[in-house]
Amino acid sequence: MRTHSLKSQSVSRTLHAAASVPSTAPCASGQISELIYSENQPGMTQLLLLPLLQQLGTQSRWQLWLTPPQKLSRDWLQRSGLPLDKVMQSPSSGAINTVEAMIKALQTGNYSVVLGWLAEDISEVDRRRLQEAASSGQALGLIMRSENSIFPSGRPLNGLRIHSSLYH
Repeated sequence: MRTHSLKSQSVSRTLHAAASVPSTAPCASGQISELIYSENQPGMTQLLLLPLLQQLGTQSRWQLWLTPPQKLSRDWLQRSGLPLDKVMQSPSSGAINTVEAMIKALQTGNYSVVLGWLAEDISEVDRRRLQEAASSGQALGLIMRSENSIFPSGRPLNGLRIHSSLYH
């Protein structure tokens, strides 16, 4: 139980630090992180992710959602407090295309956050390319992965990996 408390405090501090970026300033150095979520408990992911996306929504830049499992609805965006005029969704096919699309979008500097849904783990080279693109565009890249995905269970090579199933 103590481990759960420590993990929760650590995640809270990390998300608070990321969300406390001034609304006029982009992510200072750019960052790539992963969010491992449970498809059976989408509410938990929303509790972890929405505050960050709401804060980033105050920036003048866009939010790009690449290949989410479900189409975003205007009603859900409004109820979630996300800016309708700053959220874009783009379908893509396959992990390679999603990684390449994330890299290109992050490099532009037009997005405060780029969310990419990937079923498989990515190579160290692709992870490094994503980090360089995020740094170049001073943006946040979030790799979204279902806990049902098959990937090595090791620690993330760079950034923060949040397992939403640990917090219910």
